[in-house]
Amino acid sequence: LFLSVPQSGSYCRLLCCVCYLRVFVILKLISVFSTDMKRAVVRQSKFRHVFGQALRIDQCYDDIRVSRVTWDSSFCAVNPKFVAIIIEASGGGAFLILPLHKTGRIDKSYPTVCGHTGPVLDVDWCPHNDHVIASGSEDCTVMVWQIPENGLVTSMSEPVVVLEGHSKRVGIITWHPTARNVLLSAGGDNQIVIWDVGKGEAMITLEDMHPDVIYNVCWNRNGNLICTSCKDKAVRVIDPRKETIVAEKDKAHDGARPMRAIFLADGNILTTGFSRMSERQLALWNMENMEEPMAVNEMDTSNGVLLPFYDPDSNVVYLCGKGDSSIRYFEITDEHPYVHFLSTFVTKEPQRGMGYMPKRGLDVNKCEIARFYKLHERKCEPIVMTVPRKSDLFQDDLYPDTTGPEPALEAEEWFEGKNGEPILISLKNGYVPGKNREFKVVKKNILDSKVTKNRYCDHSHLLCLPQKSEAKLEEILKEVKSLKDLVSSQEKRIIKLEEQMSKIAI
Repeated sequence: LFLSVPQSGSYCRLLCCVCYLRVFVILKLISVFSTDMKRAVVRQSKFRHVFGQALRIDQCYDDIRVSRVTWDSSFCAVNPKFVAIIIEASGGGAFLILPLHKTGRIDKSYPTVCGHTGPVLDVDWCPHNDHVIASGSEDCTVMVWQIPENGLVTSMSEPVVVLEGHSKRVGIITWHPTARNVLLSAGGDNQIVIWDVGKGEAMITLEDMHPDVIYNVCWNRNGNLICTSCKDKAVRVIDPRKETIVAEKDKAHDGARPMRAIFLADGNILTTGFSRMSERQLALWNMENMEEPMAVNEMDTSNGVLLPFYDPDSNVVYLCGKGDSSIRYFEITDEHPYVHFLSTFVTKEPQRGMGYMPKRGLDVNKCEIARFYKLHERKCEPIVMTVPRKSDLFQDDLYPDTTGPEPALEAEEWFEGKNGEPILISLKNGYVPGKNREFKVVKKNILDSKVTKNRYCDHSHLLCLPQKSEAKLEEILKEVKSLKDLVSSQEKRIIKLEEQMSKIAI
């Protein structure tokens, strides 16, 4: 450019040099700015490439009559040993307990847990004992069950303890995360009851805090607070032992459809709900200041309630909409905009419910960071979320120490006011389940004995037997009845097959 200018004009040559320098500086600034923009858009995260994969048909649980109850619970609960699924049942409520390896077609005569007289609405495994599960039902009761080591051989209708205290249906069940034998239930009577299951007694009853139906309840990480979402559109943070509301936000979401609220590991609250225009929303709130949300994400206009599942180790939230055929997942960080969309896993079939496996039940050798159990109309399908890694070595960054099955406190200590952080375990060599302590009720609930009397036929000639012998006899009678039913059903099947064969022969 400089050489092309005539030699006679020194002023012109100087002007061209200045222009050239200006253009050079502008181009340099543009290149630097575009590099910074690229860095800002492409956020670094080890969970950016997480992908979902549904397992093969032979690894699913087939021919299951999933419950049709109109209640927005997940209908499924999973732990490292069993999967529990609420099913359709005539003359009461029931749910299946299947060992994880019991895949394939489930026979119609497979034993169930069938002690409730009304449909079962919610189930939850005890985090400190993989053989103890609690259930809530439309019959206004909460029941706690002890499952045998290898699963059910005969149908179970006698719980370890019956907890009666609600006047309307019980739709929410959740165990305390760090204290042994502490169980929370919420019902259609707008009350929250916290039980000492070991004694079979209601210890705390939270009344007059919720003017309408409670949609969900969630403990925080160490279990000293709970957060609730209610039909009045408010999110409340409650100290259950002081029976006081610590924080409250009216109209967290403007829509009339049900919403959910969960605690995150850092104490913030994540909610899902609907806008006034029926758009589904995800919002993040600071418990110290709930005037305005830290972040709000709007997604779509579907009607399904979003069920959030949270992994505190990776800070990833998975959103599963009832009736949807997809799972969205987001990463929560400390930097603005706080909630970062990662990806969506899409399938063809809509989901009726969803179960979420605790971290200690995952396969660390395959870099599995989450596993869901998706309920179809007649099937339960496992879905695995994996981080692609080339190395076969243990990935420390994906698997920090996670919550183990050992409780930090006994029930009495928690009710006295003590708090305890979760006891963590390493997954480096895979989780090896220890021997579970046998679940015992120290003080038998009086109401439970009344229910037991009415549940079976009157064997008046056996009243003189000791209590243990009578219980053993009842168990044998149940087993004989179950075997008779099985023989009868097989006999009918044989007759039907013989008739079909005779028609073919003709």
